[in-house]
Amino acid sequence: MFQALVQPLIRVFRWPLYLRILIGVVAGAAMGAYFRKEPILFGWTNADSGVVAGLYVQTLTALATPLIFFAIVDAFVRTNITGRQGAKMFCICALNIVAAFAIGLTIINVWHPGRAWSETLKAAESSVEDSAGGKPPLANGAGDVSLAPLDVFKSFVPKSIAQPFLENMVLTVAVLAILIGVARRKLRRTDDPELAAALTTFDHVIIALYQIVLRLLLWIIELAPMAICLSVAGVIGSTGLKTFEVVGVFMATIIAGLAVHSLIYYPLSVWIAAGLRPRRFYREGGSAILTGLSLNSSLATAPLTLEALKKLGVSDSSARLSACVGTNFNNDGVTLYEAMTALFIAQALGLDLTLGHQITILLAALVGSMGIAGIPNSGLIILALVLKAARLPDSAIQLAIPIAYSIDFVLARLRSAVNVMGDLQVAILLDVAEPGTDAASGTVAGDIADPFPGERG
Repeated sequence: MFQALVQPLIRVFRWPLYLRILIGVVAGAAMGAYFRKEPILFGWTNADSGVVAGLYVQTLTALATPLIFFAIVDAFVRTNITGRQGAKMFCICALNIVAAFAIGLTIINVWHPGRAWSETLKAAESSVEDSAGGKPPLANGAGDVSLAPLDVFKSFVPKSIAQPFLENMVLTVAVLAILIGVARRKLRRTDDPELAAALTTFDHVIIALYQIVLRLLLWIIELAPMAICLSVAGVIGSTGLKTFEVVGVFMATIIAGLAVHSLIYYPLSVWIAAGLRPRRFYREGGSAILTGLSLNSSLATAPLTLEALKKLGVSDSSARLSACVGTNFNNDGVTLYEAMTALFIAQALGLDLTLGHQITILLAALVGSMGIAGIPNSGLIILALVLKAARLPDSAIQLAIPIAYSIDFVLARLRSAVNVMGDLQVAILLDVAEPGTDAASGTVAGDIADPFPGERG
């Protein structure tokens, strides 16, 4: 009998995550709209559901920080790339990020789409405060946040090694991981056999810890539909269905940013730099792009990406360097989504952000996208972390996340498609004026060793 009760639940967990999330949103909205502030069962209310959902977000954030640390160090441990190749790839990826940031900042600061959420967030926060008899327990007032450049800089300098992990200081954690990775790389050619053995053990520990934390997060992500159901119930219970009336503005904002970056910047850059016409870029890369769009994973897309690059005459070295090693750096779709979401919510809260603070938010999104490059449904994992790094009030984060998650099954696929296009573009630009490249044979002097491929969502 027990098996008969559990079996249907197991089958539900085998459904696609996006479908379960959509069901969670609908169920949460129905529960919130029907019961509102009335008790549901044994005194349990929608407000209690919102508190539990907040604990889920808190757990997700706590694990995302060490994941970013181990992911960045793991990238240094696993990859083998020459200084010249690395510098060229870094410059191309940096140029892509600058373009993405410029697009995001322009849309947010010229269009001001976040203002469409202003009244909704204010009403929701007021309703939560009234039902809680005062300030929400997890809320930090926006007025308590100093946006002065020096104060922002001071906030990233830790008082101890443990502080960045305890307080989820994502930028500080990333810098620490990069320094450790560079130091490990410098010791690679040591003549001390004991040190060499110790470094080998260190590599194995980093790889194992990264996989362990990753596995924990993937388990937690499976609980996302239930957490989103509770979170939506809490929001709808306090504000009503009007909360989701503005979701179209947010969706249009994100799609506009991704569209400009992928449909204008990418083809224009390869046309100018490599002489490759947009029509051929899309014709040869279309299968890979559409596969990334439909499967929401560049792991399944990687063979098609490499095949498309071969048809475009790109060397095997540049193709593998972009699609495999560059996985940790070339995630424009995720970076742009996280950055625009954080800026959108900050604008909805009415925060007067300076350009310097906006750039700080963008950097937090960049670090987050680098740290979760190998994880499907990555937007679900680091969104809360990036919003906290943007120093937004916890109450606003809890109100905004359910709305963002409710349409993530659509935006996630668009992000994946953009990431695949980024792989194509970086590989093409890497091949431009590359000395010693034979596009026909796909070889290059000083070719890199086979890296460990990852997947991106």
